[in-house]
Amino acid sequence: MSASSLISPLTGIARPFLPMTRPSIDEETIEGVCEVLRSGWITSGPKVKEFEQQLSELFGGRPVRAFNSGTATLEVALRLAGVGPGDEVITTPLSWVATSNVILNVGARPVFVDIEPFTRNINLERAEAAITPATKAIMPVDLAGFPVDRGHLARIAAKHGLRVIEDAAQSLGSNWEGKLIGSTGDLVSFSFHPNKNVTSIEGGCLVMNNEAEAALAEQYRLQGVVRSGVDGMDVAVAGGKFNLTDVAARVGIGQLRRLEEFTLARRDLAWGYSELLDTPEIKRLGLLLPLPDFKQSNWHMFQVVLPGRRLPGGRAAVMEAMKELGIGTGVHYPPIHLFTLYRQMGWKPGDFKYAEEIGRNILTLPLFPAMTMDDVRRVVDALTVVLRTQVQS
Repeated sequence: MSASSLISPLTGIARPFLPMTRPSIDEETIEGVCEVLRSGWITSGPKVKEFEQQLSELFGGRPVRAFNSGTATLEVALRLAGVGPGDEVITTPLSWVATSNVILNVGARPVFVDIEPFTRNINLERAEAAITPATKAIMPVDLAGFPVDRGHLARIAAKHGLRVIEDAAQSLGSNWEGKLIGSTGDLVSFSFHPNKNVTSIEGGCLVMNNEAEAALAEQYRLQGVVRSGVDGMDVAVAGGKFNLTDVAARVGIGQLRRLEEFTLARRDLAWGYSELLDTPEIKRLGLLLPLPDFKQSNWHMFQVVLPGRRLPGGRAAVMEAMKELGIGTGVHYPPIHLFTLYRQMGWKPGDFKYAEEIGRNILTLPLFPAMTMDDVRRVVDALTVVLRTQVQS
């Protein structure tokens, strides 16, 4: 028996461990990476340009530049938007901490507002109410790939003269009312981290409005350098070291051509979860399911909310029990404002009711394209058994 296999207590059959996520890298992509390695040009070069061109075509011809992380794209987007010391950026407390860290990195202050409990995305009405003379931008997050209302967002931005930096790290392949996320809007940031729907191992891209922004993004991407002629070089802005390698770009190229395949597979699996979990027993146990959006969301993650007050051992006990049954789970995300760094800035428990409740109890179940419906049933069976055991009436 493989070291990664174990005997299931539910069936008595040896089953491989089912991780929360796993990238699907095909042999064509692996061979393509080998070709890049053999070429001798492995840092930023022709494959990065090819990847950027393909991304631009995906987003309707908009300028796109690739970076070494989604975090870098957010920071560069803030700089392109002119956000700096003394400015405020409105965002959600329920996201990966990079969303707000980049705001601090440019010298601005994040202004958190609570989420909608059903979409788990930023509450745009609360966001508009939080606008002050210091507000420079709004940074919404499409949690788990479920898109924020782009129409409402655009109206708020236009009314108050604000820039919008879409943290679309999780929503490549999602759409809003039929329009692909990234094909419209202001500055749109995507991540290609290994757990994302499309990966370049590490990486990200930024979709911009015009070539002037793209040229400035290139300066921020590589130390602010501008080259001219054969040997001319100048630096006018303080950039960073955010460039993507050709090796990573070649992985992204192989992944990008499978985007539709991956999206459809994820939607099918999410549909399976929704059908199997929508039962009287699951409702009685107090498990909350995500909104069943199978037309717009790319289903980056399938996240349930546990009945925390009825779980003496809390979420950790559920995760440990699932692990013992051979199933990996995750937490996405703890509320940002309750981290020590942000408490030191004045936020405290009780500031954001819904983000805190969901952040304490949200649980990410396995979801990736190589899964089968049998895998989904295995997860649902295991979760049901664990909840029966742990949930108090």
